[in-house]
Amino acid sequence: MENIEQKNSHFIVFMNLLGLVGISSVLLVAFYYQLVNFELPCPLCLLQRVGLILAGFGFLLNIRQGINVSHYGMVLIGSLVTGMVAVRQILLHITPGDPGYGSTFLGLHFYTWALITSVLIVIAVALIMIISDLSRKWIAFPRLPAVNKIACLLFALLIVGNLVSTLLECGSGQCADNPIKYELLSN
Repeated sequence: MENIEQKNSHFIVFMNLLGLVGISSVLLVAFYYQLVNFELPCPLCLLQRVGLILAGFGFLLNIRQGINVSHYGMVLIGSLVTGMVAVRQILLHITPGDPGYGSTFLGLHFYTWALITSVLIVIAVALIMIISDLSRKWIAFPRLPAVNKIACLLFALLIVGNLVSTLLECGSGQCADNPIKYELLSN
């Protein structure tokens, strides 16, 4: 029979699972717009994806290898990278009359959502760390190994998909500032 400490660990892993699923959802929406709406990501968009992948990788490590402060460090660094790149892109399009770059979702461009997401990830990590300290005695949570494996597999597939799509888009050279085609698929 598991003790309360082990069940608390299951709860914290579940919180990391939610973080991983959230990041995977953001990447899935980005892929949807890329593949269905044919909106290729610009270089700054690709860097934001790299930051999100780094953050997701920290959550993934916590799920697969156990909770570790250094994994949360990866999440925070990934979130900061995403946020800084998003702020750079926001500042590029802040002038009056500038329509921004790409589509909007609920009235905001995706780079604005990337900034919001990165701030939410930092807040989530802070809350997870606080909850993990406070909940040692009163939270009992079951293990969810199948759900963890599915979420990790989805995230791994998203990483591979991003690598392949970036290679197809940029080829072996520098990515276009305003991409309109996949370099490796066009003649």
